[in-house]
Amino acid sequence: MTSTPDQALSAAGSGTFQLGGELPVVRLGYGTMQLTGEGVWGWPDDRDEAIKVLRRSVELGVTFFDTADSYGPEVAEDLLREALHPYGDDVVIATKAGLTRQGPGVWTPVGRPAYLRQQAELSLRRLDVERIDLFQLHRIDPDVPLEDQVGELKALQDEGKIRFIGLSEVDVDQLQQAQAVASIVSVQNMFNLSSRDAEPLLDHCTEHGIGFIPWFPLATGGLVKDGGPLKELAEQHDATPSQLALAWLLRRSPVMLPIPGTSSVAHLEDNIGAADIELTDDEFDALTNAV
Repeated sequence: MTSTPDQALSAAGSGTFQLGGELPVVRLGYGTMQLTGEGVWGWPDDRDEAIKVLRRSVELGVTFFDTADSYGPEVAEDLLREALHPYGDDVVIATKAGLTRQGPGVWTPVGRPAYLRQQAELSLRRLDVERIDLFQLHRIDPDVPLEDQVGELKALQDEGKIRFIGLSEVDVDQLQQAQAVASIVSVQNMFNLSSRDAEPLLDHCTEHGIGFIPWFPLATGGLVKDGGPLKELAEQHDATPSQLALAWLLRRSPVMLPIPGTSSVAHLEDNIGAADIELTDDEFDALTNAV
């Protein structure tokens, strides 16, 4: 499936980033978690709409898709294959392993090397690819040495089954420990206008050219209330608060790769509109200082 971006609306305006210094992705990507059922469990209520969202993403120039074996579980990866396979040359799929599911809303870390290898093999099969572009450790398992968890991903990389390695929900020290075992090209932590605990990690990634994938990028809280800075600026830009929140993330760092997810084509198109919004220095500062 090839990308044919809409001339009037395209993610391409967000710019590109080179994962690992060599694999280009459009910075405004798409996260698949919301394509599953309630509690990130089971199939979506409207499977046809989920397929339409994924295909429309490609039409709008999205090239970076983030998923995980635990979304559903397995559902999101299956939907990606159903909607987009055979993948266009510019499509990059990032998946994850390391969180197991015991029911809706329940997540338990498991980082035993044999388990991570099993899940990588199953993701290869579900996605129908010979090599996973970016394979991320979904959570560090506190009961397994970090070097063993990352070491297994390095072994899979050496075997040609994954191209790049990423981490999720880590701090700078953990990232550096992992880098002693393998090259880490991305991290994925919760980060948005209202939640910035990961700023030290973001600054470290910015300095070293490591991709930063903020999950839950659209949490805007009180910023959208009447009189709030996000609502006010959105009105000035003839934009939505979600678009401004994504524009702020894109402006915050050149390594930022937001992956807003949605199960609606209309919401997808609204999110993509953020790619062409340029905040002035004053507007960026106003939003930054609002929380």
